[in-house]
Amino acid sequence: MRWIVLAALLIASATPTAASPGAFVLSSTAFANGGTIPKVHECTSGGGHDPGKKNESPPLAWAGAPATAQSYAIVMRDLDNANLIHWVIYDIPPSATSLPQNVEHVYRPSVPMGSRQIYYRGSASLYGYQGPCSPSTVNTYEFVVHALNRASLTNLNSGSSTQTAAATITAATVGSARISGES
Repeated sequence: MRWIVLAALLIASATPTAASPGAFVLSSTAFANGGTIPKVHECTSGGGHDPGKKNESPPLAWAGAPATAQSYAIVMRDLDNANLIHWVIYDIPPSATSLPQNVEHVYRPSVPMGSRQIYYRGSASLYGYQGPCSPSTVNTYEFVVHALNRASLTNLNSGSSTQTAAATITAATVGSARISGES
């Protein structure tokens, strides 16, 4: 009987859980994982004028990143539209644990200092965040924070595509955490 209890304890301690202390997690004060992304974070394109839509990036915070992280990157995708990439921000310093709401739409935003964003080429052409734009359907959007093994992704620049940036980030990832929302 003692061996069965001991074996059960060993198996339980080796099984990771989503809420394990020290787990790498990503969260937002704007929406719960799997919840509805507020209109303020939706795109402003698509015809008509909705004053609630402002195309502001949501506030994001992370904890429990691998100790080996030398920088961070965030990639946002529309999972229901061929994984279309809506946002890439990278070279986020290792001391950062969050992004504020409404990161500037420029290549080098002032916050977080040193970070860079990829130019979004689509219905709106701009640097940085392009919010959900699904006027006739409800789509799932996923935000992934990547802990990277490099301090800077020097092979990326202001002309890099979102696909190139995402592939470069994936290749340098030592851990990741995600949150998704619907819009």
